[in-house]
Amino acid sequence: MATYVLVHGGNMSTETWNRLTIGDPVHTKDGNMGAGYWDGTVSALTAHNHRVFAPSLMDENRCHLTDHIGQVCSLIIENDLRDVILAGHSYGGMVITGVADKIADRIRRLVYLDAALPDSGQSLYDLLNLGLTASSDSRPFLPEPVLPYIEKLEFDPANIQPLPKTYILCTKSEFKDVTSVARQKIAAAKKGWTYIELPSSHVPMADMPDEFYQLMLDAAKK
Repeated sequence: MATYVLVHGGNMSTETWNRLTIGDPVHTKDGNMGAGYWDGTVSALTAHNHRVFAPSLMDENRCHLTDHIGQVCSLIIENDLRDVILAGHSYGGMVITGVADKIADRIRRLVYLDAALPDSGQSLYDLLNLGLTASSDSRPFLPEPVLPYIEKLEFDPANIQPLPKTYILCTKSEFKDVTSVARQKIAAAKKGWTYIELPSSHVPMADMPDEFYQLMLDAAKK
């Protein structure tokens, strides 16, 4: 049995989810998914007797990246979780990097799902700008510049470098300006990474759920 902690990205609208999903439409009171887009992943993992936590991050309009990192660290420590497969989607890549820096001894593997992959001193917006510099896309993906997205993440790379890492790049993603930067970093690193491409949107749990669930299950076998 493995232990997973799944960290979502920005608060996706149900409209976006329903546009992408091959399943039934979802409706919520506030029109947002929060951690709800992990529900199918949680079910798939628990069906194989894995333990799964998928917290809803605090309101991104009222807190910072540091707050989200602290929230996930607290969840892991308070539940005495160890040997954790820590997965982050999209902006969640910033969060899991910060968490791994602080409590690397509790992490078994990092899984970046079409996610931001920062160097120390970079923010999500820094990564977006780097990607846009190298992109010819005239309609770039730019989220609202809320506080968690503009806060620069400071961490010690030596804490994270020894951890096994998986990167799942979604080839039809609207987040490609950031993931192209991640792909370049992984190619330069040459070791320590399992790199996978999935022909899905930025949200594979919506449009390629079975294939994505299998990749998550495979992470426990490595």
